Amino acid sequence: MEINWKKEIEDRKEDLLADLFDLLRIDSVRNDELANEDQPVGPGPKEALEKFLAIAERDGFVTKQVGNLAGHIEYAPNPDFTETLGVLGHVDVVPAGTGWNTDPFEPQIIDGKIFARGSSDDKGPSMAAYYALKVIKDLGLPLQKRVRFIIGTDEESGWKCMDRYFKTEEMPTFGFSPDAEFPIINGEKGIVSLHLETHGNQPEGDYRLLSFDAGLRENMVPQDAHAEVLVPNPYEFADQFQAFLAVNPILGTVEVNDNLVVLDVIGKSAHGSHPEAGVNAGTYLAVFLNGYNFQGTAKKYLDLTARLLHDDPFATKLKLAYTDSVMGPLTMNAGIFTYTPELGGTIVLNFRFPQGLSAEGLEIKTEIAVASYGMTVGRGKTQTPHYVSPEDPLVSTLLDVYHRQTGLPAHEQSIGGGTYGRIFERGVAYGAMFPGYEDTMHQANEFMTMDDLLRSAAIYAEAIYELTK
Repeated sequence: MEINWKKEIEDRKEDLLADLFDLLRIDSVRNDELANEDQPVGPGPKEALEKFLAIAERDGFVTKQVGNLAGHIEYAPNPDFTETLGVLGHVDVVPAGTGWNTDPFEPQIIDGKIFARGSSDDKGPSMAAYYALKVIKDLGLPLQKRVRFIIGTDEESGWKCMDRYFKTEEMPTFGFSPDAEFPIINGEKGIVSLHLETHGNQPEGDYRLLSFDAGLRENMVPQDAHAEVLVPNPYEFADQFQAFLAVNPILGTVEVNDNLVVLDVIGKSAHGSHPEAGVNAGTYLAVFLNGYNFQGTAKKYLDLTARLLHDDPFATKLKLAYTDSVMGPLTMNAGIFTYTPELGGTIVLNFRFPQGLSAEGLEIKTEIAVASYGMTVGRGKTQTPHYVSPEDPLVSTLLDVYHRQTGLPAHEQSIGGGTYGRIFERGVAYGAMFPGYEDTMHQANEFMTMDDLLRSAAIYAEAIYELTK
């Protein structure tokens, strides 16, 4: 049976867009302040999950919600199937941040691009994968395996959704996540965040740091940074800040109120797995402030940030640099900064590390590097490196489908991003970004092109069919 997958998706284009836009309009950022037993990561992620499941129920799929944190859409023409293909997407998004030219939660199509938070990470690709499964169901294609589309609501934070889901639900035999790039991601670096903390006093002096804040999430390069300082010559200090802005790749503002000076810096956000693509507003602000005579804890906090973290996405200054021949280099994103004289300072470093390294080893070496600054180091949840051989039929089949539909070279890849693909022993990430695509994940003005949305849906449809027929 010859199936024109691209035509099948094109025939459903308007419905696909309508459903996607409904999903994109939901502000599904995790909100712990509004979290409770009914909405464990806040109201937005729960609403987005319910919307996705309602779409599937409308289309005749069997659905299940698990703990208001996750859910699945199942297609099993024969209840006796013993193997299950898992497709894992997520409906939560990172905070919108600043710098948008449009409303991040009111999707718009401009020059063939769908602008909205979540358009490329991961509502757009997830909806493309859902419509791929819908095509298979609509055509009544004969399958030999179940397909279970699992939807999470906490992928951008702690994966609480998947922890809860797999407490009660079965693990699929193999699968993929539409949450990265083509032709495939069969290797994912390990992920760990280290929390640096310092406590102590800031003696009275001519320069006092009253507050320092930067960053929204540990897996985003901080686009905005803010500091309030007391200085002896505020107007001279403000002029020097303006001069600093003029010779660095940042924007900023300064306000003077008696001896109080308020500084704001705007850099460029980027996904935490590619910190080299961003401009870290937090470290730039620390570099400027470190040129002045702050004392005690404030001095150590600024000095560490300026000397060991600034402009060093590969952690060379912490003596952590390492490269694996398959997975590539370790990367480090200094994602969150907070400081007050009363509470001290915190810095969260998000590492993506290849095979050959361990989270424990990174913690020990970081403790050594920051000991002289009075910093303690704590380790967050760890994800170990994940790799599926290109000889595995899962990988080879997905690569064949990609090459067949695009005519482009198909080869294995490893990334620093963490996707749900690593949940399965035989799990990978598959699309939806194509080679040469402008990656706007976790950035202002995030978009996915119309062409790529439809192309990826057609690839997913054939891939699901090939893996289950």
